[in-house]
Amino acid sequence: MSAGATSSILPLAGRERAVGYLVLALAIFCVLGPFAWIMLTSLKQQIAIHTGAWSFAPSWLNYTEVLFGRRSDFAGNVANSLIVAAVSTLLVLIVGTLAAYSLYRFRWARWVVTAFLGWTLLFHMIPVLTLVGPWYVAFRELGWYDTLSALVLTHVTLNLPITVWLMMAFFREIPPELNEAAQVDGCPPLRAFWSIALPLAAPGLIAAGILAFIFSWNEFSIALNLTSRDTATVPVAIARFAQQYEVQHGQMAAAAVIATVPALLLMALGQRFIVRGLTMGSVK
Repeated sequence: MSAGATSSILPLAGRERAVGYLVLALAIFCVLGPFAWIMLTSLKQQIAIHTGAWSFAPSWLNYTEVLFGRRSDFAGNVANSLIVAAVSTLLVLIVGTLAAYSLYRFRWARWVVTAFLGWTLLFHMIPVLTLVGPWYVAFRELGWYDTLSALVLTHVTLNLPITVWLMMAFFREIPPELNEAAQVDGCPPLRAFWSIALPLAAPGLIAAGILAFIFSWNEFSIALNLTSRDTATVPVAIARFAQQYEVQHGQMAAAAVIATVPALLLMALGQRFIVRGLTMGSVK
């Protein structure tokens, strides 16, 4: 943002400041309120949850049952989610970064670039549930149903469009003079990509990687239809605490709190990269 744009922003005063603080407090409450409620529920006994008691003795029993209970597979579900999210994120970054650099660096016809980016945007807007049925049939025929490999491939497909768009935005911010100087020095395209473009686009890699990991970690509908008990991921495992004749509210809440930890850590560590990636090109 330029200095002129910064100087044109006037501070709030009087009633406007009060309204601003009120709106900000309301937004914070809407974001943190549900999470605080879930955390409090995870510390309650089942009887306190059913009676709606506000005063209760905090207990870690729900967390113990979720992580170490005989009937609980939640630790294995966490491992499944970590594997799927990590592998799919790595593949998405490799394919998406190479595709974005190719569109940015090489002399493709303009209609090719427009058609490719338009198709990725259109595909990203397609509801995921419309793809579950075809994927289910295809993976059953290939013998990949109920495997983590199938889940990885679907997550790569879903997260690839946003990765290509983010990396394109970052590559466009690289001064073209750097590539021209590399060409004059006889630097091959692959070496120029590895030594010049990729280091400069590192914030984009971090932003795209964090978003892809979080989207994969939170994905539910595909995992619900393509996995069973042994290969279920964290969102599916949380949903299964609601059974036909019983809803284990405390354990479900404890599992939900545990499931938010990786996403919160990644968001805290990479917040500035994500904000920069999502606003790239919108502010000069």
